Amino acid sequence: MHDIIIVGGGPAGLTAAVYARRANKSVLVLEKETFGGQITYSPKVENIPGFAPVSGNEFAEKLVDQVLSQGADVESCEVLSVKKEGDQFVVHTDGGDFSARAIVIATGAKHRRLGLEREADFIGEGISFCAVCDGAFYEDRVVAVVGGGNSALQEALLLSDLAKKVYVIQNLDFLTGEEALANQLRAKENVEIRLGSLVDAYLGEGELSGVRVLVTATGETYDLPLDGVFLAVGLVPQNEPFENLLELDGRGYAASGEDTLTRTPGIFVAGDCRAKRIRQVATAAADGAVAALAACAYLDQ
Repeated sequence: MHDIIIVGGGPAGLTAAVYARRANKSVLVLEKETFGGQITYSPKVENIPGFAPVSGNEFAEKLVDQVLSQGADVESCEVLSVKKEGDQFVVHTDGGDFSARAIVIATGAKHRRLGLEREADFIGEGISFCAVCDGAFYEDRVVAVVGGGNSALQEALLLSDLAKKVYVIQNLDFLTGEEALANQLRAKENVEIRLGSLVDAYLGEGELSGVRVLVTATGETYDLPLDGVFLAVGLVPQNEPFENLLELDGRGYAASGEDTLTRTPGIFVAGDCRAKRIRQVATAAADGAVAALAACAYLDQ
């Protein structure tokens, strides 16, 4: 049995592991996909404090090496459920059961995708999810933002200050974001909003060269040459296995504050799976530190 099991191997979970090990707690990190989380899709990251520009993969590798050098254990498996049994928690995974006296949930949130052919191949090769992270790579180039909510409009506004041309592609006949944001976009000379339109296919070999757009009213399609596409069609928090332990908000995020506490003593939540306004590497790492120290205090009591 470990003192703390951390579910999720992104920046929040791995930072939590570092802090817990420094407090001399035994730690197991469980990750179902790629250690490092969503940041591994970014070819170049320039906003991590203390780092020169670095690829997401390189940053993730450094985090994992740090965690292993501190003496934490790691396992690649998917957590299916967590159950409280006496004074410990049993974590049931597709690779067996593990137990601990405290749990940090840092499962993150996945960017919703369009589900089109070759989509995964173009992520990091023309498809991005974060204008703050990747917008600078498209200075004086042509990009599209897919989506019409607040996140999409904010992404488009940021990109409009960098890119030569920004298309906003929205499947509905209206934008669903705030009118003030929509008006700001409409005032931009280099922004073009295309309503009632769907991205039907990605174009290009190796790197993205554009998209095929379907006009929903007519069924007609046309090819739109692009240097990059930013998907802003929502996030999906990965909290389903923990619904019996967490208070979730209407969108499925853990309704926990900056203290990372949950309704279940001994369960803490950190990173993008928590209800929060800003989701960046720095805020994920901060959550991980807070959650780990809170878990250590819980154990010490």
